[in-house]
Amino acid sequence: MSQARRHLRPALFLAAVSARVATTGVAARRGLSAWPAPQEPGMEYQDAVRALNTLQTNAGYLEQVKRQRGDPQAQLEAMKLYLARSGLQVEDLDQLNIIHVTGTKGKGSTCAFTERILRSYGLKTGFFSSPHLVQVRERIRINGQPISPELFTKHFWPLYHRLEETKDSSSYASMPAYFRFLTLMAFHVFLQEKVDLAVVEVGIGGAYDCTNIIRKPAVCGISSLGIDHTSILGDTVEEIAWQKGGIFKRGVPAFTVLQPDGPLAVLRDRAQQISCPLYLCPPLEALEEGGPPLTLGLEGEHQRSNAALALQLARCWLQQKDYRGIGELKVSRPSLLRQMPLAPVFQPTTHMRHGLRDTEWLGRTQVLRRGPLTWYLDGAHTASSMQACVRWFRQALHRRPRPSRGSEVLVLLFNSTGDRDPAALLKLLQPCQFDYAVFCPNLTEVSTVGNADQQNFMVTLDQVLLRCLAHQQHWSRLAEEQAGPEPGEPTSSLLAPHPPEPRSASSLVFSCISHALLWISQGRDPVFQPPSPPQGLFAHPVAGSGAGVLREAAAIHVLVTGSLHLVGGVLKLLEPALSQ
Repeated sequence: MSQARRHLRPALFLAAVSARVATTGVAARRGLSAWPAPQEPGMEYQDAVRALNTLQTNAGYLEQVKRQRGDPQAQLEAMKLYLARSGLQVEDLDQLNIIHVTGTKGKGSTCAFTERILRSYGLKTGFFSSPHLVQVRERIRINGQPISPELFTKHFWPLYHRLEETKDSSSYASMPAYFRFLTLMAFHVFLQEKVDLAVVEVGIGGAYDCTNIIRKPAVCGISSLGIDHTSILGDTVEEIAWQKGGIFKRGVPAFTVLQPDGPLAVLRDRAQQISCPLYLCPPLEALEEGGPPLTLGLEGEHQRSNAALALQLARCWLQQKDYRGIGELKVSRPSLLRQMPLAPVFQPTTHMRHGLRDTEWLGRTQVLRRGPLTWYLDGAHTASSMQACVRWFRQALHRRPRPSRGSEVLVLLFNSTGDRDPAALLKLLQPCQFDYAVFCPNLTEVSTVGNADQQNFMVTLDQVLLRCLAHQQHWSRLAEEQAGPEPGEPTSSLLAPHPPEPRSASSLVFSCISHALLWISQGRDPVFQPPSPPQGLFAHPVAGSGAGVLREAAAIHVLVTGSLHLVGGVLKLLEPALSQ
């Protein structure tokens, strides 16, 4: 089928849907969702999440994206059809005053900083992000808080039924995949709840992402770029930069942080082609100069780049809305850097300072201190973000108070999913010199019955356990390359009849997160106090000897990383209030 015909069919279907909506009298007045959202009787939040989970076709959806990589317009046309069937037109999204953000590393943190800054001005904010850590409603936030189970249910069922009623056998009228559905739902929620602005984080990429249906954002931002999702976005950082730059719109200001020369040149050319004014953010030090240092609510040196981008996005939005008190300029004349105009250098206002200080973004450079245990949680899953995670973790260890007596034990809890290179990520973690490495799937329990938020129908337990075993093998090989076997000692501690003292090769695989935490904590976390472990859970020689070491340690430092879904499962168990 020719490209023209491929675009013609969805265009004709879109016209038919639009006509159907108009003639049945259910079209929205401009700017409001077309249908009211009454509470669905007898349908609870968990019922809504189970229905949502039936749309978990992400694997098939991503395969489709790969096939259409050179034709992002097909993705946007499909999203327009879903939007029309939901009762909205693309023009309805214009009034949301959207700040659209993409990137490889730090886009979520940038969004969190931006939303919190603008909320400190008294604005009612919407925030759409992914993935969720504990409950799916975290993806859609009003004033920084996940929408309540009641509000989620209230908006979910009318949209779900509306799309069910308008589907047919045509591939252009199917049910949208999981992420697309949540994107549609976020738009409806933000319109009906009448937010002053919405911060929208791109899912994957930019050019073909379903959030790119937004035609008139107020401002766009691109955080640090690197290699990720190569099977979809391309094999080089320049190809990835081209995809990310797909969110640029004609005449809409955009900002990016300092990037390597190659991807920066791609972004610059992409912006120039469509007359998008693109600015390079000055470092945070330039904004701090002459004033008190800025305090960030998120730990880690790499968060300074995200905060610098967030300040520019927030200031640009406020300037468009003629707000006063947006920061006095320090440099009156525009300057160039890397052949790009430099964004304004200004004095951050009190509101901006408070916003940066009060930003919370769970699972990113987060620390939980529980008795002798300290949990370090960071969802790093790319090479660049893992490098930043390791720097943050090692700096945090350097600053830690040392026990006056007794040993300290370092534990890694790791998992990696998708097409990422786990061996490369694990190699970056080697300098931390962990005593134990623990691997498990992103499952809080072996069975997820009764826990719809954590269900994943895309993989089987066997598949994820085999991947964990592969991670363990990578780790063992890296340890052997680094240290080599001791004379007369088996090359793997797992094969030793009498396990040696803890060393970097000591590793374990558990079938779920709760079992991994049971072994790591040994009942010493005052909050995580589950029932007794299943019989035989710690029968493995390394598990048995390690249990004694962990019980006697004066301090246990646990880094949880490699996957945001893993971090979310850990948080669900360590912070039960997040599930309420």
